[in-house]
Amino acid sequence: MMTTDIPAAAEVELFFGASRHPGLLGLPDDCCRLVLFAHGSGSSRLSRRNNYVAESLRERGIGTLLFDLLTEEEDRVYARRFDIELLTERLLAATAWVDDQPEFRAMAIGYFGASTGAAAALKAAARLPERVGAVVSRGRPDLAGDALAFVRAPTLLIVGGNDEAVLELNEQAYAVLGAVRELSIVPGATHLFEETGALEQVAELAADWFCSHLA
Repeated sequence: MMTTDIPAAAEVELFFGASRHPGLLGLPDDCCRLVLFAHGSGSSRLSRRNNYVAESLRERGIGTLLFDLLTEEEDRVYARRFDIELLTERLLAATAWVDDQPEFRAMAIGYFGASTGAAAALKAAARLPERVGAVVSRGRPDLAGDALAFVRAPTLLIVGGNDEAVLELNEQAYAVLGAVRELSIVPGATHLFEETGALEQVAELAADWFCSHLA
């Protein structure tokens, strides 16, 4: 658990067309980097795991934005949770929202993608090579498909050592990524990183990556 006094995230609202998407925006003092989170299927801005990682980033002086990629109505349709193109479009829209805020325009932008959100983060990064400075994936980068070869942002793939099927998919994605990349395997961890100390390792790896590569 976090022990330092770091700023809590504030509630914000993003509107993409007529759809409303609640979010949580956390900005440490004097931060010049902002990481947008793309959550996985069946999750939301309230994801316990993603919020833990976000808190770790803020502890290191990095701003965070978690938001609902799907509306409540959309999330009730199971297939929508796996609509990578829709999730990608929402992440791109959130990035545009950030750039519409004068106080954020000079900030370096990174993406943290979890589960299916990892594919959305990579596809969005491939479409914004001049804007997205770094990506961390904890999930299914393989679902980004052909976009992997066009990613230019330095990319860290994190996967559990005991999540054998997903580990193989991460290895396949790593082989075709077009960016500076690294594959970090958390020993003994399964898909949700519920093992003791596993999520802490994810948070530390992500923070180190963004601190090193998000200029």
